[in-house]
Amino acid sequence: MKTLLTALAILSVNVFAASPPATSPPYRRMDFGPVLFCTYQVAPGNIAQKGLAIRLDDGPGGVSKGRAWLVYDHDTMRVAAATTGDFVDWRGIAYDGSHGTHTGLTGDRHFITPDAPGWATPDGKWDDVRLIGRDQRRFGPLPREWVHYEGLYLHGAKAVIAARINGTRVLESPGWIDHGATPVFTRTLNVAAAKKPLLLRVAPDTINVALTGDGTLRKDAGFWLAELPGAAKTRLFVSRAEPTELAALAKSTTASLDLDPLTHGGPARWPQEVTTTSVPGNADGPFIADTFPLPVENPWQSWLRPGGVDFTPDGKAAIVAMWNGDVWRVDGLMAAAPAPLRWKRLASGLFQPLGVKFRGDELFITCRDQLVRLRDLNGDGEFDFIESFNSDHQVTEHFHEFAMGLQVDAAGNFYYAKSARHALTALVPHHGTLLRVSADGQRTDILANGFRAANGVCLNDDGTFFVTDQEGHWTPKNRINRVKPGGFYGNIFGYTSVTNTADSAMEQPMVWITNAKDRSPAELLWVPKNAWGALGGSLLNLSYGTGRAFIVPHEEVAGQWQGAVCELPLPNFPTGIMRGRFAADGALYTCGLFGWAGNATAPGGFHRIRRSEKPAHVPLTVHAAKGALSVTFSDPLTPASVKPDAFAMKVWFLKRAASYGSKHYEEHPLEITAARLSPDARTVTLTIPTLAPTQCYELKVSLPLPDGTTLTRSLHGTIHQLAEK
Repeated sequence: MKTLLTALAILSVNVFAASPPATSPPYRRMDFGPVLFCTYQVAPGNIAQKGLAIRLDDGPGGVSKGRAWLVYDHDTMRVAAATTGDFVDWRGIAYDGSHGTHTGLTGDRHFITPDAPGWATPDGKWDDVRLIGRDQRRFGPLPREWVHYEGLYLHGAKAVIAARINGTRVLESPGWIDHGATPVFTRTLNVAAAKKPLLLRVAPDTINVALTGDGTLRKDAGFWLAELPGAAKTRLFVSRAEPTELAALAKSTTASLDLDPLTHGGPARWPQEVTTTSVPGNADGPFIADTFPLPVENPWQSWLRPGGVDFTPDGKAAIVAMWNGDVWRVDGLMAAAPAPLRWKRLASGLFQPLGVKFRGDELFITCRDQLVRLRDLNGDGEFDFIESFNSDHQVTEHFHEFAMGLQVDAAGNFYYAKSARHALTALVPHHGTLLRVSADGQRTDILANGFRAANGVCLNDDGTFFVTDQEGHWTPKNRINRVKPGGFYGNIFGYTSVTNTADSAMEQPMVWITNAKDRSPAELLWVPKNAWGALGGSLLNLSYGTGRAFIVPHEEVAGQWQGAVCELPLPNFPTGIMRGRFAADGALYTCGLFGWAGNATAPGGFHRIRRSEKPAHVPLTVHAAKGALSVTFSDPLTPASVKPDAFAMKVWFLKRAASYGSKHYEEHPLEITAARLSPDARTVTLTIPTLAPTQCYELKVSLPLPDGTTLTRSLHGTIHQLAEK
């Protein structure tokens, strides 16, 4: 009741000051479509963590250009707020780039509801039984058998929410009547056949409510409740208008109560295609990087920052998800550049999508609030049903807890990584984890924890994973982790029972990466064995922080994985690259974005990396043994150039602590006394008498080539164990 009274006290108060900037930033210009999934603060202490804002009035420009909205929270299936006037304050990492903030409603809140269940249990109870976070707040969805959000149908500017309440399917579509100073918010509900009536908490009883169709209204404990029988078709009217006036308006409304016609797809929202032209890369080197310009000039002024990519089942097109909620299809990629690229917008309004994956012919997107399956119901190429395949996600308002990457195993299970809070202890078990969603979407399992900012997942054939992590608190430098189920990967601030701060209490990274090499590693992936010649079967890492691609030679010694990273000989990309997929043509298609803290600051990019016939001379393997380090290159070296002074090695160690990052400690060179080249001229073995296990090393290579140029390579790596030989 205290929460309710607090909420009611601020109904008419604009607690967020809206101060639009003098120039219009991209998030203010963008047409987000008719809905926008986001975390919304509706009042102090009242946050719709899995918010869904739906525009109610007609007009161009999408959800943010409207005049009236209902904001739902699909964790609880409550209407969190009904607002008019201004939309939101645009605070948040994906909008104005601010840290430690979240988006707040700024309009006139005609009513709000507390953060609690929107529907009663079968026996009429309202007790909130969701997960209790470490701060004693409730997070995550209600039990599936009680309240389960199924998804959102779109039909033009209309939206229909689908949910199961106590096992009964319910459709709901919001609307409004423009009635001057007392607008009327409507909720049209269709209830499937049910053995028992459903009980809905409509709004606080300080506002007026009317009902037409099936069902009854009553007041109880400070709320209007609607009792809806099975097979009900009902419309609720909520307004500050006087009761008699509201009743008359309700009685005069003749719009159909049947929502089924809105659940089969509607007219195309974005019929236009936008064309750009691919740009061929420089063909002088061993790798060629073609550019696929994003359609930044588009009718909807969409802010295009790619967060995930996958290819359609026929391999002819790519699906690209954008951080600000769009999903686009790109045709024409397989043609040699320059060639026209045809871009079509397929979906909008998703919550920070940062992973894309087809499973068969079904398209799935990792969002911060849910794993969605996108469905085209009428074959027009646009997605009409944003199906919530899994919404177990434990979302808090913290800016840093991204849901990143998406992979599928042979059994159809899904994998993604969930970041932890920045500089703060975790609140919920999902913070800082690798997660698996079952093939049927019915459950989510935590496979490993102790991550800080895990930017994607690489799935390995042996059931392990590669997951990167970013320098920060309890993470002295960036890490590449070979992850096994049940492992703890070092971040004490994550949701973990580990309190031992010794390095021995965590799984060791395969590689520690210093900032100058890669300030923010992203997702790893395997080169197909039949692609890129000698590099086939190699491991690659992409870099958000530098816009580079790295090869990752590695080995297992005494059960511990260790290795190194080395840049592919390519110019840096203008934006951070985070996701990559190899296509049937043997090329790597990679995309990414810039948000903050990166060297590559273009807003977004999409590129193709092709292997040429020229030698690459990149390291394929590293092997650390007592007194020697061996490196196998992709191409033969010049025997006469392989001398000890062509190589330089230094080592250092790190200190892991609650403070941010670590400097290099005891950095010093190691003497290389001999260099031997194998008969095939590809493996160099360096004699290093003082070689020992080290958290970090740098091996610089500077080898003259017959054409008068010099081959320069730099490996940064980690040695946990030395093999006997």
